[in-house]
Amino acid sequence: MAHVQLLGTGGTIASRGNGAGGSVATDTAADLIGTGYGALGVTARDVLTTGSYRLGLQDLRTIAEHVREALADPGTDGVVVTHGTDTLEETAFLLDLVHDDDRAVVLTGAQKAADSPDPDGPRNVGEAVLAAADARLRGTGALISFDGTVRSARGARKAHTTASSPFRGGVEVAHMAGTELVVTAAPARREPLPLPPAAFDDVRAEIVTAYPGATPDLFDFAVRSGAEVVVLAGSGVGNAGPGFAEAVGRAVDAGCAVVLSTRAPWGPVVPLYGNGGGTDLVAAGAIPSGDLNPFQARILAALLVSLGIAPDRMPEAFRTHL
Repeated sequence: MAHVQLLGTGGTIASRGNGAGGSVATDTAADLIGTGYGALGVTARDVLTTGSYRLGLQDLRTIAEHVREALADPGTDGVVVTHGTDTLEETAFLLDLVHDDDRAVVLTGAQKAADSPDPDGPRNVGEAVLAAADARLRGTGALISFDGTVRSARGARKAHTTASSPFRGGVEVAHMAGTELVVTAAPARREPLPLPPAAFDDVRAEIVTAYPGATPDLFDFAVRSGAEVVVLAGSGVGNAGPGFAEAVGRAVDAGCAVVLSTRAPWGPVVPLYGNGGGTDLVAAGAIPSGDLNPFQARILAALLVSLGIAPDRMPEAFRTHL
């Protein structure tokens, strides 16, 4: 009999109304298991019980360690992590970066609280368990299963605040057709990185966004206040206004890694423009993030910093994992 471990971390899927105080994560992982798995065995334990908007890097490291612990059990065929949708894309990407096992790790959650009239959590958990147990999904890394679609963690992001299917991007790996899981693709895998060390908890990695009239003041402040990484969410293919190229140069000279991403929801960073645009930003030392959005680029950069990658080696290390 196939066996799946479910790790609960909180989020909407575990939340119930708290009167005027709003919904709060209270349900345990055991509350989420449900029934109807047939020959599948499912066991559950709690890692955290909180809204994902409250998570810090230390919490993400804790989740990664618990996933590794679950996979250390040879009787486990896959792992499901229930998680709030707000920052699920960051945790999923970290898990994918460090995943060194063929067995799938599947993250899921809910858009409706557990005490809503028609909660979506039970269905999402059921589908995630099927995906985690399916031998055809071995070797696919960390995945996100939501509302009938299973997609790669890399490249995925929450694209709608309330829709039942809030995630877009990544590679669709499988989808539900009735009660059957139809496998459609296998995402390319990269060499796994080590689990984040304790130093990961305290990495200062900030995101600064470009917009009309933006000055580099906040960028400079982040560097002065101790940021080890600044992700610049540029406009378009990776651009920023007057003064940013000079600010990037100052940051790099000070030993701060700068990653150039884009505020556009989809598409790669392609340095094309001068006069302070992407070409000048990269010439000043910014590292293009490829197809990674600012939030996943931040997770990769923070992990590399915590692993002791020196600033002069950061561009090469970063590109290796794009």
